[in-house]
Amino acid sequence: MPALLLAVQWVEEKFTCYITKMHAASAKWYDRRDSVFVEFCVEDSKEVQVKFDKSKFEFSCVSGTENIKHHNEVELFGEIDPKNSKHRRTDRSVLCWLRKAEAGKSWPRLTKDKAKCNWLSVDFNNWKDWEDDSEEDLSSFDKFSEMMNSMGGDDLPDLDGAEEEHESADSDDEKMPDLE
Repeated sequence: MPALLLAVQWVEEKFTCYITKMHAASAKWYDRRDSVFVEFCVEDSKEVQVKFDKSKFEFSCVSGTENIKHHNEVELFGEIDPKNSKHRRTDRSVLCWLRKAEAGKSWPRLTKDKAKCNWLSVDFNNWKDWEDDSEEDLSSFDKFSEMMNSMGGDDLPDLDGAEEEHESADSDDEKMPDLE
């Protein structure tokens, strides 16, 4: 048999073997002001490896009782800070926290390409339209809470007994007539 034919046959066997043993893990993602979260839905994962790069990240693991091998490589919509990006494994999933290189910039999608990935979906349970929210509203609330805590209550009137007075004058406490 010619060497070229053997090489092609060997490559086909290896490629088929690679395709049948490696699966893309299903994932959900959502966007925040300074980071992006990607949750890979793999139960009982082992040998979890996550590699962060500025413009992409790779995820791989072995999961389940059948030891299914998963591998995902994602070219990202924007750049991330690889040193401050992290991941956490649980029994049901692996959550990746990608710190954006440029905070405050919305990502309309996770991937660089507009093509739909069949393994990727938006996590609407955690999605928040943060562009419409302003952080100033929350900080104003915090300042308001601090102001209320710092204000003393020494000049407020004594309300001990106001409750007793109110209860005795309440007309709703009268006995109700029997129903006929």
